[in-house]
Amino acid sequence: MPKISKTDAEWREQLSPEQYRITRKHGTERAGTGPYLDEKRPGVFKCVCCGKPLYRTDAKFESGTGWPSFFAPVSDEAVAEHEDRSFFMRRTEVRCADCDAHLGHVFPDGPQPTGLRYCMNGHALDFEPDTE
Repeated sequence: MPKISKTDAEWREQLSPEQYRITRKHGTERAGTGPYLDEKRPGVFKCVCCGKPLYRTDAKFESGTGWPSFFAPVSDEAVAEHEDRSFFMRRTEVRCADCDAHLGHVFPDGPQPTGLRYCMNGHALDFEPDTE
């Protein structure tokens, strides 16, 4: 499936300045300032840029980092991982698999069953509660 591609002007028109800075320019929000940190209702977290389902609430956990954290995406096809060597660090960046939006980073210090911590920017996400 081809990636979603828009011009810079189209992304700027669609997104808030903070969403644009984070998702299109690989920024980050300050810890504890983004939405969804305390969201616990059953539902799905989606990419703010394209609406792709990324994470479910049942994979969310309190990491103490100040960012929404998950131990697994909804599927292997939901996100893509890329090496990030910015700021003199070596990390694994997480992007939306459909539109390449920067979401956050994944670290090997999460809970079981995966042992992973997908540390996401809340401004890169939308939340859709379950309707039942």
